[in-house]
Amino acid sequence: MKWTVNIRKEIKVAFALLTVFTLIAFSERERGGTVCKDVVVELDNVNENHFLDEADVLKLVESGGRRIKGVTLEKVNLKEIERKIRLDKHISDAQLYNDLKGNLVVSVELRRPIARIVQEDAPDAYIAEDGVVMSVSEKYTSRVVLISGSYVKRLLESEDLTKTEEGKQILAMIDFIRGDDFWRAQIAQMDINASGKITLYPQVTAQRVEFGKPDNFEEKFRKLMIFYKEILPQRGWTRYERVNLEYEGQIIAE
Repeated sequence: MKWTVNIRKEIKVAFALLTVFTLIAFSERERGGTVCKDVVVELDNVNENHFLDEADVLKLVESGGRRIKGVTLEKVNLKEIERKIRLDKHISDAQLYNDLKGNLVVSVELRRPIARIVQEDAPDAYIAEDGVVMSVSEKYTSRVVLISGSYVKRLLESEDLTKTEEGKQILAMIDFIRGDDFWRAQIAQMDINASGKITLYPQVTAQRVEFGKPDNFEEKFRKLMIFYKEILPQRGWTRYERVNLEYEGQIIAE
């Protein structure tokens, strides 16, 4: 009796596998014989970044005179198109597939800018939340903290802040600022000199904040908060021109 039950189970499993393989084979045949009716762009833009729109993505898909519409889907190299789309630094990911209507669906996820590199002698750029440096867009300007100073040349050359330890520290500091409501509203600009030392320029108070290198930044921001809450209310908000947080256990104000 037990062997009869086992045989029935094996037959059911074999039938299920046969069904799956049949559907896959049918899907492949359908894909091969289906002519692409249209290219549908799905833009993941939950962060409301408008550096690229559907028309821009379509241009990337059809770059180099590549015809998609009206071509049988088996002749479309989806992996190659995905690779070329991902070369655009504004795009973090791209997935291509065909739907049941015969359309080629291009699903694109955009990077989110968290800081803007500003230069006097060269074009600006954005730093994305994953550390990638990407160009600005004429279509959209993101309101983020500004990064200036001679050190930004290194950031631009690296093209990705996660490639160096200094870049990782700067990225972590930017993330800390944008993750705190007060600091996000207060810190307008980070100026980084050739040696990697940072000077902060606040939105409200007039003091120049000499921050030092971005190591131990949480402790330095804690000291800056003490300066704002305990020292300035007693001495006056315009009394000091600069505050130095570079030295451990000290707040130097002049």
